[in-house]
Amino acid sequence: MIRHVVTWKLASEDAAERGAQAAEVARRLNALDGVVPQLRSISAGANSVYADVNWDVTLIADFDSVASLEEYQVHPAHEEAAAYIRSVVASRVAVDFEI
Repeated sequence: MIRHVVTWKLASEDAAERGAQAAEVARRLNALDGVVPQLRSISAGANSVYADVNWDVTLIADFDSVASLEEYQVHPAHEEAAAYIRSVVASRVAVDFEI
């Protein structure tokens, strides 16, 4: 199995707006559960403490294989969520590892 971990720093300088956008990113990603068949599990959440030093939102998703991860990346529902994320993000980091 492959665990896909992504963390985003959002672009907004306004803390309230950034918090609302982080919650919306998490909501859109969690809504992929049951929609994208390649997902074995998914959990996304907005940061809730240490906003001055932590990044804003993180995704953890599990897939059977790298091929399944790649299929997820191009699934229309994921592409729709990704388009919103790209519209509010400043930076992204990711790690994919075997579990």
